[in-house]
Amino acid sequence: MIHLQNLSKTYWSRGAPHRVIDDLTITLPTGRSIALLGANGAGKSTLLQMISGLVPPDTGELHSDGTISWPVGLGNSFHPQMSGEQNTRFVARVYGVDTDELIDFVYGFSELGAHFLNPVKTYSSGMRARLAFGLSMGIQFDTYLIDETTSVGDARFNRKSRAVFMERIKHASAIMVSHQTRTIREFCDSGLVLHNGKAHYFDVLEDAITAHLDLNG
Repeated sequence: MIHLQNLSKTYWSRGAPHRVIDDLTITLPTGRSIALLGANGAGKSTLLQMISGLVPPDTGELHSDGTISWPVGLGNSFHPQMSGEQNTRFVARVYGVDTDELIDFVYGFSELGAHFLNPVKTYSSGMRARLAFGLSMGIQFDTYLIDETTSVGDARFNRKSRAVFMERIKHASAIMVSHQTRTIREFCDSGLVLHNGKAHYFDVLEDAITAHLDLNG
């Protein structure tokens, strides 16, 4: 269960305030894979980052009875001077998991080879995505946050990534942002529609997709 209580977030754009999340109070159930839907600029990534704890709200509180991942698509959160291995060691210490086990998993999953020992600043965007996805899948979370990242690498690697993610969400919740309806339908079973700073939860995914299309065309 994730409970958002009076959550608000405002950004300044072109000298004017823009409230992307407006006094939002909602409870998201446990054990569901939720599609987070909304127009471009509606605040989906901001809401995901607040749920993860990466971005603090201006007002309000968030409570959860389980562990929550960082947004999986956030591949720019690595320390660029550190290697893939060093970043993995740091994450293992932060989340209190076995360092060697996590390194073994990420090294094998990401297929970075010798690049795993090189500074992340030398990585391509695809290599960063592989490292980020491997790190996220290497830690058992109660809720996984996914921001536009289920397609990682070539077709073979993509199939492997999807298989691992499907295995993880058999035993966990997920909140996913994606503009691909087919991806949403593949991974999600319910929906959260964000519009004008407010959100409405739909227990049936197709009802959420319909509401999103009615609001945004």
